[in-house]
Parts: sequence; structure tokens; C-alpha cells
Amino acid sequence: MTVRIQADLLIPGRGETVADGVVVLDGTAIDYAGPATDAPETPGAQVSTVRTVLPGLWECHGHFSGERSPDIEIWAKGDPATQAARSVSDVRRTLDGGVTSVRELGGLGLSIEPAIADGSLQGPTIYAAGDVLSTTGGHGDTHGFPLDWVHDGTGFGVMADGVPECLKAVRLQLRRNARVIKICASGGVLSEVDHPIHQQFSAEELAVIVEEAARAERVVAAHCHGKPGIMAALEAGVQTIEHGSYLDEEAAGLMIERGAILVPTRFIIDALLDMEDAVPRYAYEKLVVVADRHAEALKIAAAAGVKIAMGTDIFVSGDLYGRNSLEIKHLQDAGLSALEAIEAATATGPLTLGPQAPHAGQLVEGYDADVIAVDFDPIQDNTGWGNRDRVTHVWKSGEPVKGPE
Repeated sequence: MTVRIQADLLIPGRGETVADGVVVLDGTAIDYAGPATDAPETPGAQVSTVRTVLPGLWECHGHFSGERSPDIEIWAKGDPATQAARSVSDVRRTLDGGVTSVRELGGLGLSIEPAIADGSLQGPTIYAAGDVLSTTGGHGDTHGFPLDWVHDGTGFGVMADGVPECLKAVRLQLRRNARVIKICASGGVLSEVDHPIHQQFSAEELAVIVEEAARAERVVAAHCHGKPGIMAALEAGVQTIEHGSYLDEEAAGLMIERGAILVPTRFIIDALLDMEDAVPRYAYEKLVVVADRHAEALKIAAAAGVKIAMGTDIFVSGDLYGRNSLEIKHLQDAGLSALEAIEAATATGPLTLGPQAPHAGQLVEGYDADVIAVDFDPIQDNTGWGNRDRVTHVWKSGEPVKGPE
């Protein structure tokens, strides 16, 4: 099916905007994107006239947990079938919010993706990590439960201590066809005992994780709050730093030198601050300490020119899904221009997958036909972000999955 999208404004994902633009989708690929004056004739095409057209958004730090509580221990004890059932609505909300691709960094993504791929479920394309790799006692450990139970793989992550266990943990995720490897290189906020600043995994462990992932053309995403973990992960060669709460000018410089990408996830910091009654007390206290420093770190990264990708870290089942694009406004608040923030949510997204990256995230001939339309001009007004009702159309792989036609 040929689709012709006529827009008052075309935002390509990378590069300058085009007034009075046209995008032509031919099957699963983009056939043309540019000024209407140069657009090819498309007799018989399905035509949509929209306010603004842009690439489908990339959620680069997603989770589909199917749990309604921000308490990780409740998530860990949940029934997988119930969690998967709840996730059906979450993936649909995400798609309706304009997100057509999700790099899922822990959760049910590897199980949900086949149902989306075969058409049983409508949702974004999922590039999943599988289990999160953590040291014993680290952020991926559910500290309140017996260690044997956690090591059985029924907790939040998979424990790996020492080089041999780290090698095996990576290979276990590759066996499940993980598209990216997720590690906890520092402590976290929602875990009970560990400290967000403290480094987790030794330099030797980090190096072997990155090396083993690279053998299979996968990159490593490193959860890092504290600077020691950020620096160690970058030295080991990780592709992305997740959160980066204690990033400073030195760390920003090393990110630029290494070509690493920051996925700051400001969305979840603000969302959890509004959930004081639901977040465990130990976690909320850590969150309050981290929140202001995280905002400062994001501004440092933006000012230094660190490459940034959009990610939200949404993991609480329900209405947060579909609001993912609010992170674009957070990136602008930190100092990115409107076009830079949109690029972080589109063209930069595939880069977080390294060699696994598809040709997507831009309105360019030959790229994947994942395209959305919104009813506002996001260059002049960013207040529409975070509202899935402002996303009027979504095409995924060239097929309309949201819109009046």
C-alpha cells in the first residue's frame, strides 16, 4: 500500500524542517520525504493531511513490567501471566503516544516482542535486553528476599560475580536473542541497600561484559548514577549511560571522547517524586537526594554537547505509558533546542543499539516507514508533548495503526 502524507510542517529527525512537506510510504519503507513541490505523483495512494509529520519516536529506556506499584519487591513477586496481560494495554498506550520503537532494558520485552512481530498484539517494535546484570547486593538484587531465590532468576535481575559469571550472564541473554545487554554499573534508587554513587562491577568484569557483547555485535547499556560507575563503564566501552545523575564536566568530556550516549530519563525522576505514598520510604529518601543533582547533570551534559537519546524509564503499569514524549520537553528544559530534543527522540534512538540499529528514526528515503503526525508545531510550542491525544496519526512499517483514515 502506498501512503501519501501531506503536512504543513515536516520534521525529518535530523536536519532542518520543511514547510509544506510530503512523505510517501511504499510498503515498509519511506519512498520520499521533502518539499511538496518535488514530491512524486502517487495515483491511488491513501492520502492523509496533517499538521506536523515526523519520524516515529524512540523510547530508549523502557520497561514493560506489568506491575502497578513502584515497589520492586512487588514487581519481583508478581505472576508473569498477570504482568503480561497488563502489559498488553501498556504497549498499546505507548504506540498511541507516538513511540514506534522501544529499547526495553529489563522486563517482559523478550516475551512480548514475538507477539507484536507476528501481529497478535499491536505495539512498538521492541529491542529487548532480557535480564539486567547485577552484582550480588547491587541494584538488580532484590535485597529483602533470600539469596537462593534471587539467584534462581526470579528476581529483578541476574546476579553475576567475577569474570566467569559475567561471561555466562551475557551469553544467557544472547541465547534469548537479547538485542542489547543491560548492566547495573552503580547502585540505584529503588533498590534497598546499595548506594546510588557506589560503583558496581570491577573494571575486569565490565571489560569482559562489553567484550563478550561485542562478539555478538551487541552493545552494553549501563545504569549509572554515581560518577565512579560512569567513568568505569565508559573506560570499559559501554555504548550508553542510563540516568547519569552525578555526571560532571570530566565525565561529559569522556562521553564525548568515547562516543557514548546519555539516556537521562528525567521523566521517571519527576514521576516518582509525585508518588511519595507508593514508593518505599528507603527509595523515596534516595530519590529526593538524587533529583536535584540529576537535573544539574543533565544541564551539564546538554551544555557540553554530549549526545543524548530520549528515554523515560517508565515501569509502573497504567497511564504513564503513552506520555513518553514528555521527556522531549524535559530535554528542552535542560538546554536542548526544540530540534535537538526531537533528534534525541528520533534519529539518535537507533544509535543506542550499535550494530543492531535499524535504518530508522529519520524521514529519509529507504528508511523504515515508522512515521507519526501531531496536531501542533513542536518547534514553536512544546506543550503538546506527553499527551497521546495530540498524536493524530501513527504509521508503523507503513501501516496505519492510529488515525481517522
